[in-house]
Amino acid sequence: MPNPKIKNEAQYDALRDKGYSQEKSARIANTPDAGKKGGKAKPYEDWTKEELYSQAKNVGINGRSKMNKEELINALRNN
Repeated sequence: MPNPKIKNEAQYDALRDKGYSQEKSARIANTPDAGKKGGKAKPYEDWTKEELYSQAKNVGINGRSKMNKEELINALRNN
């Protein structure tokens, strides 16, 4: 029986079969463009140190002011 609250029933059923909860499955199935490939961000290696520092600040990485570019990349990837 179709659920009118679920926008993508096939995706919802597939997520439930994988063991996702009803709530999480519904959230994902009701998200526009869910399942499509993500953003177009360039790799961290192509970012400037200032851009990396700003991103580290946004996500709350401590000690970022003393980090070099390589350390900032590592911290962002492992945060």
